[in-house]
Amino acid sequence: MDQSLSSNPYTLKNLNLDFSAVFLLSMTILAFLIPVVLILPPVGLQKSDALLQTHTKAGVEGSKSNLKSQFSAEHAPRAGEPPKVQSLAIYPVKSCKGIELKRSRFLPSGLQYDRLFTFAQLKSPFPVAIDATHAAKSEHKWEFITQRQFSKLANVTVDLWLPDEMKLRKQSMKSTEAFLIIRFPWKSDGWRGIYSVIEAKLARGRAAEPEIEVLIPVDFPSEADIKERGYTFDQVRIWRDTVTALNMQNEVPDELRRYLGVSNKLSLFRIDPDALREVHRCAPSGEEAGYQPVTGFQDAYPLHLMNLSSVQQFSSEVPKDDDLKELNVLRFRPNIIISGAAAYEEETWKQIRLKPGSSGLYNDAVFHVSCRTVRCKLPNVDPNNGFRHAKEPDRSLRAKRAVDEGAPLNGCLGMQLTPLFDSSLGEDRTGWIAVGMTIEVEKTGEHLYIKQ
Repeated sequence: MDQSLSSNPYTLKNLNLDFSAVFLLSMTILAFLIPVVLILPPVGLQKSDALLQTHTKAGVEGSKSNLKSQFSAEHAPRAGEPPKVQSLAIYPVKSCKGIELKRSRFLPSGLQYDRLFTFAQLKSPFPVAIDATHAAKSEHKWEFITQRQFSKLANVTVDLWLPDEMKLRKQSMKSTEAFLIIRFPWKSDGWRGIYSVIEAKLARGRAAEPEIEVLIPVDFPSEADIKERGYTFDQVRIWRDTVTALNMQNEVPDELRRYLGVSNKLSLFRIDPDALREVHRCAPSGEEAGYQPVTGFQDAYPLHLMNLSSVQQFSSEVPKDDDLKELNVLRFRPNIIISGAAAYEEETWKQIRLKPGSSGLYNDAVFHVSCRTVRCKLPNVDPNNGFRHAKEPDRSLRAKRAVDEGAPLNGCLGMQLTPLFDSSLGEDRTGWIAVGMTIEVEKTGEHLYIKQ
């Protein structure tokens, strides 16, 4: 006859021993797994993990940024010292986060890798007349987008990965191909979202948030690659220009469209190096420059210069509140950021020569200072978080910086540049610019903005 568990002391004793053994075994497993998880967290590989083996990420890390001191008084003019280049920035994808550099090659179209890509939405011709033809009503056109309409573009990070010769040698490989990794925050619904949060924090630290990565080749693809990847050539409008560019819609995840809040179809366009936009208006003519000035997906001119003294002076006149503590120069999307010039002095420059200074370079770089930069509302967006201020600095720009008779209703801050090249270079028009180069002003004069 079977005895109950409660009346069998031997069974209870054995059960207690089993519990103790299970507990001891569990603690032993945890003691082994915790260090393993901390050192080798069980997370999925990212696209950048593969590139680490053969490429190096371009740019200056935040702790080494040359803009950490941008709000200090040290950027005022220094007696007996010329202005200098304080920092450089490129924006491979228009209106997304930029990349700070210490040096960069420049071409007729601007800094290398700058504004090669732009996001665009497919817009319908609305409104249309009641008696418009069916073709007119159904016609759709691609149009570029910026932070002016979609401020969350400021949170889209772009990493530039360049081939590293030493790493490639170790892998017994050869490559000249560069890549972009476009990253944006995204948390899925349900358990997938919970898992992605845990995975992100294990991989990149407690403050990390889940992201989606998109890998894009930088070089313009061959005809075979275009066909294989399903790319097409389409017209895209940027301001009043319409240019034929490479439509890479297949590379854009729908999550990005939803994250940005774009209701239309969203695509990524790559500028065609054989179909760059010609620059006229205030730029030097082809006869003056020795070549026809061109640009990619920049707003209007190849390069944009900002003077830290000017930003500081203007910022001192802008009302501050809880949403706007200071004006980061990166709100204005510059390529060349200078230090040591008087506030607004750059508006008198017509031609400048950048000399090696402490940059480590050996050649000068010459630029035509083409015109003032007429500002839109984009600087209202904080580049650190994508928050759009309701009023500033746009209101103060219009009130205090309407200084150009060619744009009487707009505020101006910064200058547009066009590269000039030594005629001895022939068709090989290229040069270098770097932090530490000094600025020699070769020509001064008045500026008058010419509208597009």
